[in-house]
Amino acid sequence: MTKNYSAIYEHTRNMIGSYAKENLKMMTAFSKVHQIGSKDGALKSKFKELIALGISINTQCEGCITMHIHDAVEKGATHDEIVETIGTAIYMGGGPSVVYGAKAFATLQEFEALTVRPLINSSNN
Repeated sequence: MTKNYSAIYEHTRNMIGSYAKENLKMMTAFSKVHQIGSKDGALKSKFKELIALGISINTQCEGCITMHIHDAVEKGATHDEIVETIGTAIYMGGGPSVVYGAKAFATLQEFEALTVRPLINSSNN
């Protein structure tokens, strides 16, 4: 079964938006946590997105995978950095992470095909 990961990304954003209208206090608080947690600090935001991607793979959250790959790419993560993050998630999570890691890789491939900025196959960032 072929999936459209960019559609899953948009669908997830829309679901979150709909829920936010219903529970504004909670999602305002979560948004604040997200803003603080994803800012550059001792770790650059790109690396925080890669960590979040690894966690998403290990918790088997397909919507989270699409969101964090999107945001990692947006923050300058390279193809190789994302591929290695997927590999680390597999290393830590075993068989189930292989399946969700493969979904993450398919997401990356789709986003690479759609982006005007090709991802660089280098981890020198």
